[in-house]
Amino acid sequence: MFQGKTKDRAVGHGRADLETLKPCHLETLNFMPKSLTWEDADDIGILLSETHPELDPLAVRFTDLHRYVTELPGFAGDPKASNEGKLEAIQMAWHEEFQDRTQA
Repeated sequence: MFQGKTKDRAVGHGRADLETLKPCHLETLNFMPKSLTWEDADDIGILLSETHPELDPLAVRFTDLHRYVTELPGFAGDPKASNEGKLEAIQMAWHEEFQDRTQA
């Protein structure tokens, strides 16, 4: 299928060698959910923008932001591992998505 060349594709946090997968598995790679942690600010920002399109991220208190993040499907981070810097990064990523949507 790949004439002996190695093809890698990112899947979640790891990589999958596509040569070792059967064709039926290749179709499911794009649908494999990624577990989110506090380090995934950009991905979380996108999801929060989709989940709470009516909210201005800069008006959300960090206590509410923490709850919104931990309630996201696929969030697997330790709720106690958040800190102000991580929440601020998520808020700014969400704010970028908010601006893109409202200024389009």
